Amino acid sequence: MKIAFTTCVKLGESCIKKILEMGGNLDLLITLKDEKARNKSGRIYLDNIAEENHIPLFKINNINDPEVEEVIKEKEIDWLFIIGWSQIAKSRVLNAPKKGCLGMHPTLLPKGRGRASVPWAILKGLDRTGVTMFRLDEGVDTGDIIGQIEIPIHDRMTATELYEEVNRTHIRLIETYWEDIVNNHITLRKQNEELATIWEGRKPEDGKITGDMTMREADRLVRAVTHPYPGAFYYKEGKKITVWSAEISEYPEENSFRLKDGYLNLLEYEMESYEKDEDSVSG
Repeated sequence: MKIAFTTCVKLGESCIKKILEMGGNLDLLITLKDEKARNKSGRIYLDNIAEENHIPLFKINNINDPEVEEVIKEKEIDWLFIIGWSQIAKSRVLNAPKKGCLGMHPTLLPKGRGRASVPWAILKGLDRTGVTMFRLDEGVDTGDIIGQIEIPIHDRMTATELYEEVNRTHIRLIETYWEDIVNNHITLRKQNEELATIWEGRKPEDGKITGDMTMREADRLVRAVTHPYPGAFYYKEGKKITVWSAEISEYPEENSFRLKDGYLNLLEYEMESYEKDEDSVSG
């Protein structure tokens, strides 16, 4: 069985390392060209792994470029993993491997299809999420499921903590299903479309804290978009304050932001000059 792996982020790198640690073989690694997405949160490079393990490394601009299909067929790849990759693979790439493409999504599909899975799980106040391994099709996170592992979410969990749990769960899914994949013993089950939900993408500007937020809303926002995401923020007196951690209270402290029903007291934050004094507030 010939298997290739496409990734440019930590989640995929962790899976690759686990496969190699278990004695598994990878016949091709695919990643972004070095100059692409240099500022992308969590961007990683596969050069060292490829060199140390004598695995061919193919660098691309887009997963749907014709040369991707060509190299998959040239290497006679059976399964192609595509993990942590923002570009949606089209049918020509999906059909290029002999058996198809495999992915993972950090929700319990069919719930939470789409983007920003870690921030949304916190923003929505969920008590659990998970990671799903599935066979990719032309839809967005709609393919047949191979397996799922649940992740509990505690009341004070941050995106940093949840991302690490998601990373560990990716590794556990690789451990659980690798032998089934290479021995062609996987069982697929259809997703229940009646339970499907879609989570929209988020932009850095969606992390803005405003005075009409409640303490609960502001607290969730800070926890949801802290590292490795861009962070929650507000403007004050020509400065942009990015908040990485905070506590909520009915009473202000030295560095506070006034909310609808209380205060956001800053614990860890960064301050930088901002040309336009936008939505200035008093502490």
